[in-house]
Amino acid sequence: MTKELKVIETLPDFFDIYLAKTRGMSENTITSYKYTFQLLYEYLYSEKNIKPFKVTFHELEEGTIEKFLQWLEESRNCSVSTRNQRKAAISSYAKYALKNFFSQSMRFSNEVLAIESKRTLKKSISYFTTEEIGILLSLPTSKSETELRNQAVLSFLYGSGARAQELCNLRVADIKFGERTSVRLLGKGRKRRVVVLPAPCAKILKEHLKRFKIENQGEKHVFSSHTHEQMTVSCVEAIVSKYVSLGKKRYSNLFKEEHYSPHSFRHSIAVHMLEANVPLPVIKTFLGHENIQTTMIYATVSDALKDKYLLNRNFPDYFENEEKEYSVKEDLPFL
Repeated sequence: MTKELKVIETLPDFFDIYLAKTRGMSENTITSYKYTFQLLYEYLYSEKNIKPFKVTFHELEEGTIEKFLQWLEESRNCSVSTRNQRKAAISSYAKYALKNFFSQSMRFSNEVLAIESKRTLKKSISYFTTEEIGILLSLPTSKSETELRNQAVLSFLYGSGARAQELCNLRVADIKFGERTSVRLLGKGRKRRVVVLPAPCAKILKEHLKRFKIENQGEKHVFSSHTHEQMTVSCVEAIVSKYVSLGKKRYSNLFKEEHYSPHSFRHSIAVHMLEANVPLPVIKTFLGHENIQTTMIYATVSDALKDKYLLNRNFPDYFENEEKEYSVKEDLPFL
């Protein structure tokens, strides 16, 4: 009788060989795929009391993956876009399993590959106003290490325009303090970019390193959780969710978007830079976009910006000095 294969036994080769070497996926994408399986195991344990090392392909059949995707939306409040990303990760694994463990994975794989991505409604970008940013950065009020770390996380997300994974990847050696403090971010496709931080954000970051006694330990990750030396994206999401929820409770007339995420800080700094008359090509470089059309999305978030950037073409410096280094204006509300 053939031994029933445990899914967890197949994952190292899926991540380290199939995704990394065969398909050449970036470290960030692989990290995202790993997080998908972490969530899947969490779902199976919380909803079906199945421990990770007990999960076989059989446990993933009979609509389990569709129920998992529904659980992401309903219990974890994930957006349709996030749901589709998790589905894409599992679909990639299904193709791998079908090729390598055909007889045992056939039913699971066929079910997964038959699931269609959910259509997303085109909606406005979720970002914070300058007033909301000021409120969020003032909400961590206690002097506990956790609250001060959380303030540093929120400040860095906004001040650097970093993606959540870029924040998690940041090491002490990536920071260069001085009259102008800069950080080197590892972004999508393993591409690096250097961003100059505003003085208030740099000050909070420097105090954070001293508080945790890592200012001279170059290989240490800047942000850590209570259980890991390197902070995870889920931890960043939880920090953002905590203070957004608190902001919504205290300021019922603000924070009107249904869903905010760590990426909302990135959206926010882009919008605020546009409002401060920073040229689009400079913002493109700041955010690490490959195509300026991606950056142009931020010019559509309000009628005022549409009129300014999409209808009025009389901006001769609009596409000049694309590689100019930019330091975010000090009057933006980082504190």
